[in-house]
Amino acid sequence: MPLKIRRYRGADAQHTLKVYVRAIRETASAHYRPDQIRSDQIRSDQINAWCPPQLDVATWAPARSRAWTIVAEWEGALVGFCDLTDEAEVDMLFVAPRVGGRGVAQELIAAALAEARRRGCTRVTTRASRGARAAFARSGFVVDRENRINIVRGILVPNFEMHVDLNGA
Repeated sequence: MPLKIRRYRGADAQHTLKVYVRAIRETASAHYRPDQIRSDQIRSDQINAWCPPQLDVATWAPARSRAWTIVAEWEGALVGFCDLTDEAEVDMLFVAPRVGGRGVAQELIAAALAEARRRGCTRVTTRASRGARAAFARSGFVVDRENRINIVRGILVPNFEMHVDLNGA
């Protein structure tokens, strides 16, 4: 069964939240072991800052409904999602761990870039996690700078500021 990309619907809230939590806690967490971190507690704090344990669907759903969000379905299940802001930033890109490495992120990014082009944008930015950096690079994004001092809920969670130019692309 092929991958299907479609617009987010309100009924997708619980599924996108589940993808978000699993993608961070199971996939992205492996990328947050920088040399300067000497303790698993600090790594755990990074993950909890990024994905608070108390996050619930009532908090999550309104943000997804306000954003231009697309979802990926594979074999009848929601396996990823992506947001594009009004400022032409890919703000969220998360893929379920079970389908990682199968091109889901590339399809979501391609759909977000198509929407950006439809809007007349010439540049799209993102703040990519260590784990997402490669997916964005495969889609033409380049690193502007590594943000080693990115603070999320008072905790250091490094990321990469990236962009792709859409002129002629």
